[in-house]
Amino acid sequence: MNQPHYILLPVNPFFIVVSLLVTFLLNFLPWGSTGGIPDFVALTLVFWSIHQPRKVGIGVAFAMGLLMDVHTATLLGENALAYTLLTYFAITIHRRVLWFTPMTQALHVFPLFLFSQIIRAVIQFTVNRKFPGWLFFAESIFTAALWPLASWILLAPQRRAVDRDDTRPI
Repeated sequence: MNQPHYILLPVNPFFIVVSLLVTFLLNFLPWGSTGGIPDFVALTLVFWSIHQPRKVGIGVAFAMGLLMDVHTATLLGENALAYTLLTYFAITIHRRVLWFTPMTQALHVFPLFLFSQIIRAVIQFTVNRKFPGWLFFAESIFTAALWPLASWILLAPQRRAVDRDDTRPI
């Protein structure tokens, strides 16, 4: 069975802002000290950096990182640096990643999420002299595993119907 090829409509900038806000609120949920909880903001930043690099870039990543720093009460700039580097590398590979299916794209973005985790672990070790533990890196595995679902959800408003109906405006 062939998958239909969708022609995507232009993305609504308001939808990008809402998706970043919703994922920011998802990171507010009280997970406690449970390890392996995905970083929803990082997932959404990488997604929009790959699909809309001119609309979501390093400045947005830095601002979201500062907001996450304030929320998590970590060292100011820890998440900002991690998100900025994450977005930079996502923008550098965005043309290559778009050629693949969402499952294969998840394999391409996994090293980005792992690199972001390593940056945070190095900063935490430098400041606190404590290693966060190996479970800390499970976050990047679960974040990359959510990539196909995030792709499906975040691209849904842009999809055009496969069977065009002349009574619909689009």
